[in-house]
Amino acid sequence: MNAPLNHPLPLLELDVLRTFVAIAETGSFTAAAGAVYRTPSAVSMQIKKLEETIGRAVFTRDARSVSLTTDGEVLLGYARRLLAINREAVAKFVMPDVSGVVRLGAPDDYGERVLPSVLKRFAQSHPAIAVDVVIDESVNLRKRLAARQLDLTLLTCGQSADTRDVEVLLTEPIVWAGARGGCAHLREPLPVSLWEEGCAWRAGALEALGRQGRSYRIAYMSSHTAGQRAAILSDLAVAPLPKSFINGDLVELGDKDGLPDMGHYHLGLIVGPEAGAPVEAAADHIRATFELFRDKGQL
Repeated sequence: MNAPLNHPLPLLELDVLRTFVAIAETGSFTAAAGAVYRTPSAVSMQIKKLEETIGRAVFTRDARSVSLTTDGEVLLGYARRLLAINREAVAKFVMPDVSGVVRLGAPDDYGERVLPSVLKRFAQSHPAIAVDVVIDESVNLRKRLAARQLDLTLLTCGQSADTRDVEVLLTEPIVWAGARGGCAHLREPLPVSLWEEGCAWRAGALEALGRQGRSYRIAYMSSHTAGQRAAILSDLAVAPLPKSFINGDLVELGDKDGLPDMGHYHLGLIVGPEAGAPVEAAADHIRATFELFRDKGQL
């Protein structure tokens, strides 16, 4: 039997963990200071306190960059989970009787992958709030929000897009997806499967092909993820997809396959200007869900 501890373990402060996560995500003490509304010196003191508490260094720093140590990578997972649980607990007790309808928009791809988790968790903590979900293209979702037809929306943005009015939840590479063992990427002109105009992934793909001077033809078009996967798996075409979408019989293609780099994209959240308590509660659950998904390596 293990002997009882003579001294209790120290407690990690959520406010300090929030700063730690902000630095890890921005790669900068200065940027993180702005995100958590503290001075850079206060942020530095928080991280010093955190490192003293756990007895490990969490960041490696040089003149230009900040990166996580191995221990910092481990702590990041715990920190995101603790912050997500805190949000959920506070929402349950601070706004348990909030009721109403929340009109939420989402693009097809993330509506399929993320919304089930969001809606399940939200229904458990806020059973009196109904969520009306609209699935559409990002460009149309932004228009719906501006027209007050939505209260908040998820949307995708290209790497060069203006994101000043968007809370970025995720940034990841866009990669070429092909069928495992397929040969579509060897054909000339290159057969490509794309979404309609306005899609961030489409824009990145066409810009990259233009820079490379690669001839291509649009072999398949669909505004739904299932349709894109069908075209790829049938080896009819290759398609631009987020890196996290590559699994199963889909493989990532790149420079070694003669295909150009497409950069990255952002997935963001916009909350309408007249958001009430139900909408703010839904937004917090979306943020918490993305934190958990990232921690589990699902995004």
